[in-house]
Amino acid sequence: MSVWNTATSPPSPGLPGDQGSEAGAHGSAGGRAAAGGPSSGRQWLTMVGTKRVLAIVHTVTYVKRLLDVLALLEADFRIQVLFTAPPHVFGDEVPRFLAGLGSAVVPWETATRMTFDLALAAGPGGVCDVQAPLVALPHGAAYLKRITEAGPAEAGVAGLRRRDILPDGRTLPAALVLPHSDELRVLAQSCPEALPVASVVGDPVHDRIAASLPHRAAYRRALGADDGRHLVVAVSTWGPHSSFGRIEALLPRLTAELPADRFRIAVLVHPNVWSGHSAWQVRTWLAYWMRRGVAVVPPEADWRPVLLAGDWIIGDHGSVTLYGTLTGAPILLAASPEQEINPASPAAALATTAPALSPTPTLPEQLEYALAEYRRDEYAAVAARITSEPGRFNRNMRRLMYRLLGLGQPAHEPVTVPLPLPPALDSWTAPGVGPGRPGAGPAEVSA
Repeated sequence: MSVWNTATSPPSPGLPGDQGSEAGAHGSAGGRAAAGGPSSGRQWLTMVGTKRVLAIVHTVTYVKRLLDVLALLEADFRIQVLFTAPPHVFGDEVPRFLAGLGSAVVPWETATRMTFDLALAAGPGGVCDVQAPLVALPHGAAYLKRITEAGPAEAGVAGLRRRDILPDGRTLPAALVLPHSDELRVLAQSCPEALPVASVVGDPVHDRIAASLPHRAAYRRALGADDGRHLVVAVSTWGPHSSFGRIEALLPRLTAELPADRFRIAVLVHPNVWSGHSAWQVRTWLAYWMRRGVAVVPPEADWRPVLLAGDWIIGDHGSVTLYGTLTGAPILLAASPEQEINPASPAAALATTAPALSPTPTLPEQLEYALAEYRRDEYAAVAARITSEPGRFNRNMRRLMYRLLGLGQPAHEPVTVPLPLPPALDSWTAPGVGPGRPGAGPAEVSA
């Protein structure tokens, strides 16, 4: 990871056309030296005259969302991408994630004193302080959640409220990216002045999953889930009404009622849970079941191949469960709080389509029921509400970004690349645990 800092000195001689503000960098601890800066001198830059794109990443969820977007700028030597992380209650894991990318990072205080040719953000916090044409994107599937517990001024569909679009009450983004044309009607009610900058572009995660469906068998082999056993994927968003809010009741049932010789279990927990409670705490809470072979997918890993590989999904009202409607797997809902769900969203439609997890009968019986009741056309109707531009996000988004950058697009179609192969499920269980779910880990062997 490179860390960029401001330089109070003017641009170095011999860099005509160097764009952006007076920005510089120095080598970060343990990282490579970044380009430019008061200590190293901007004359050491190799690629000059580039357009500078700033990715504003508040949380790990936002980073991962924007990576699909930034991939559209690959191999364009006219563009330099920089990252910055504004303060956020769920932002503590972001520096480590960015370090793993090896990206150039601008400290937030520095970024607000610079100018950029384009900025991308999947959340509203602090974005009005950045000097750049801003593209605002959603960070999940559609706009699933509504805010009801706050006062009237705060209520509405999360992400489409006036305060979400105009954080300072007056500054519109250069572009507001929407996944579905249905959102235009909501926007007309919540923030009509944003309609001129709204673009129905599509959903990158939807398109990556759809492009990866033919490779499901390869994902199962990579995960080690091709041994004849069924893979049950337990999914949770964050918050007290999520399925993780009752995980202490769900996991004992999964491990006790699903025989280890017939089932594998993987758990996908929202990154906000990891950040809110700490990675150490989440692993400590789940250690007992990890020692029994339950794979807990870490927040930095790509959850999408795991979701694709599942034979059943046990989820809630979050985005990952909704994306599960694309996979062909029956879904059981462990949580679906009506008070948090936007009634006009596909999450509300899924709540009336997928069966609800019940205290009785046994889990194998409920899984069989969900399979017997599964109707592909019903799930497809829910999935169709994720985006009205299926398969066209890359084309639409690249056109939008290059228009705002004032550049011509590369002379090739932007391809939606299938997801990479994941690590083995066993790499996400407790150390020393091999395939299956042993009855007791070393720490629990009785004397």
